[in-house]
Amino acid sequence: MSGSMKKNMYRLLIASAVIISANVYASERNYEISITNLTRGQTFTPVLIATHKRGPGLFTLGAPASAPLATIAESGNPAPLTEALESTGRTTEVKNSGALLAPGATVTMKIKGGHARYFSMAAMLIPTNDAFVALNGIRLPKKSSTHLAMAYDAGSEPNDELCANIPGPVCGGEGASPDEGGEGYVHVHAGIHSTGDDINLLNSAERDWRNPVALIKIKRIKR
Repeated sequence: MSGSMKKNMYRLLIASAVIISANVYASERNYEISITNLTRGQTFTPVLIATHKRGPGLFTLGAPASAPLATIAESGNPAPLTEALESTGRTTEVKNSGALLAPGATVTMKIKGGHARYFSMAAMLIPTNDAFVALNGIRLPKKSSTHLAMAYDAGSEPNDELCANIPGPVCGGEGASPDEGGEGYVHVHAGIHSTGDDINLLNSAERDWRNPVALIKIKRIKR
């Protein structure tokens, strides 16, 4: 074998090793996600988090909410949105915290990054009709990043503040309201105004908020 052929083979081996190392490095990218509830009187339902490639986000402001997102916003059930995200083939991992997150509390989860470059999260605020907190397709950091998340209104259910239409430990009502019409589009939530049937349970002095409602810290980890 000539010297030039040996050099070319050596270069090819080096290039292949670099590609393999890059792929392994990308597949091992993992993140620690810490989410803090910043409200005084709103509890978060189990928080859904996802790592994914670029594509349609969880929602578009000013446009109707998808049925899976409306389900989270009205009942706190993350299963339909989990299934919808996984079915796109663009997610690395979708998971949820599995428990309520009280005001002032923090939950920390680990999630696989893989080849994903983006992160999303969502959870319902209770007691509300269809308020949800979300980050919508933000860029994953090289090392770490901190984000403030707002509360949005899914626009899929009227904000009647009636306990019969609000799930959770405070009101104990029904979650999803598929036959009820809301504003028809996702928008920034206007908060609690004590207009319902039991202002003692949905007292704006206790339950209202000012955006943002959550603090999210993302840190890249080795495992």
